[in-house]
Amino acid sequence: MELKIEESLDISIVMPCLNEQNTIANCIARAKGYINSRNLKGEIIVVDNGSDDNSADIARLSGAKVIFEEKKGYGNALICGLSNSGGRVVIFGDSDMTYDFSALDPFYFPLSDGECDVMIGDRLNSLMESGAMPVLHRIGVPFLSFCGRIRYKVRVHDFHCGLRGLTRRALEIINPKTGGMEFATEMIAEAARNKLRIDQTQIKLSRPLVGRESKLNTFSDGMRHLKYIV
Repeated sequence: MELKIEESLDISIVMPCLNEQNTIANCIARAKGYINSRNLKGEIIVVDNGSDDNSADIARLSGAKVIFEEKKGYGNALICGLSNSGGRVVIFGDSDMTYDFSALDPFYFPLSDGECDVMIGDRLNSLMESGAMPVLHRIGVPFLSFCGRIRYKVRVHDFHCGLRGLTRRALEIINPKTGGMEFATEMIAEAARNKLRIDQTQIKLSRPLVGRESKLNTFSDGMRHLKYIV
């Protein structure tokens, strides 16, 4: 993954997007609000991964840089966005309003201050809204996270949280390659293999919008994670 270098930027916020026209503007507004509230020089990158709605147009009108990734897959979208980012700190998260882009202090400051190289969100706590995570995921995520902790000897509580941050140096070292949902596991595995400092912070997971179609396939995505770990 060849990275763009833009030393003048403090932060890049990257959002993969697939048919999120109802939420993308709010996500961008929160991210812009955070950047401005902390007087940071930053950018917001939305990676459209094949939307057939107005997500890309709305994102552009909302002030984000929009790029397109034709290869389908969560990992492919993120690799595209990360490789086009220029911030010294890069934070990424889903664009469906389940994560709060206005509350990024626990990610940005430990990374920018050099306290850690990678920061992982932890959804598995009392802040989670009722109905925010399907029952099968509330079983599968802790199990797969347990397997990951044993395999990679890390303390990460939630291996599959989609809200994460890392420094540019860590991104260059990890150099992710997987195109699917197992990207989340690969990132932690490569960080551990390269002895990067991994930390975690509790976050609130909000319920998705009523009627929103989930992009996850519980069984096949879970097996991809497990296969990667094994």
